[in-house]
Amino acid sequence: MYENILRHPGPTPIPKKVQLAMNRDIFSHRSNEFIELYRETIELVKPIFGTKQEILLLPSGGTAALEAAAVNTVSVGEDVVVITVGAFGDYFVSICEQHGFNVHKLEKQWGQACTAEDLRAFIQPLQNIKAIFVTYNETSTGILNPIAQLAQVVREESEALLIVDGVSCVGGAPAEMDAWGVDILVTGSQKAMMLPPGLSLVSVSDRAWQVIEENKTPSYYLNLLSYRSWAEKGMTPNTPAVTLIYGLHEVCKLIEEEGGFAKTIARHELMKNMVRSAMTALGIGLLTADDYASPTITAILTPEGIALGDFLTHLKQHYHVDFAGGLGHLQGQIFRFGHMGYCFPSDVLQAVSLMEAALQDFSYAFEPGAGVRAAHEVFLAAQRK
Repeated sequence: MYENILRHPGPTPIPKKVQLAMNRDIFSHRSNEFIELYRETIELVKPIFGTKQEILLLPSGGTAALEAAAVNTVSVGEDVVVITVGAFGDYFVSICEQHGFNVHKLEKQWGQACTAEDLRAFIQPLQNIKAIFVTYNETSTGILNPIAQLAQVVREESEALLIVDGVSCVGGAPAEMDAWGVDILVTGSQKAMMLPPGLSLVSVSDRAWQVIEENKTPSYYLNLLSYRSWAEKGMTPNTPAVTLIYGLHEVCKLIEEEGGFAKTIARHELMKNMVRSAMTALGIGLLTADDYASPTITAILTPEGIALGDFLTHLKQHYHVDFAGGLGHLQGQIFRFGHMGYCFPSDVLQAVSLMEAALQDFSYAFEPGAGVRAAHEVFLAAQRK
């Protein structure tokens, strides 16, 4: 039986050391052993978020954490801005509308980022905006929004909270929550954090806590004040995903072994450049421009003359490489190459090589080896620096 080569934007491959850590004998989430594990893990995660704030651990997928960020800060009828540049920005719109917020939607064409100028022009005429929601890394398009610049605009033009969905990039992209002025930052376990699904991580600024304390929207399971209160005791209010917290602790240790989080960020940037250079060498288009390209996922246009569904199925069945297709109106027009978390330059070279083999099977015209060679040259150039 061949091993599946998972090059999805999530779930992503899990390191063997993390799997072994999660296989430890379980203990009570009210025990001293858990308290020690919890507190040590939280301290290890803080540099990944770029924060001194507490990291709250919710036994949920990332969407639940995004909903928690919304319902704990905004009440029915209040005005919010949602920046959407793809499918997951639209998720934020749906969450806010479901809870009765008055949504002002700043929408960009899929494949484009929201710039500081875009945001400034949009919010200047608005008043009494309670929160601004934005996706850091748009998984459906491979766009990385410039959060530091957007945060500066929010501070200059409003009193709104800035709430950021970092689900598909925190752990593989720079995150400086405190320095940038982000009020709530959310991520999930199954992407760059190298874990199975089921754990979400949330950090909240002092400014946001003041708003949450005054907010009257009822919440029980997603009540962040409850999570904060229990975190002070080194625990969670409800039964946590204990085995995933074992794994999260080991993930942080692996990042330390790599040489620190800056090295992890550099690896993701390198893999992004390798993939983009390979596709260019093969004459295959990319959805996004270089300036705002994601370090964790690349959206690749369907090679000319190829039926994408057949191509992706062939890759999986014959070469055991599993890419993700497009979402929404981009279905059939793009596929998505995930290079986040437990992924290395050698994995990129392997995937590009197998992709070339499939392209030959579909009689796509290209110079054999051109993609691998281009990616390899990017890799070697990085090693010489």
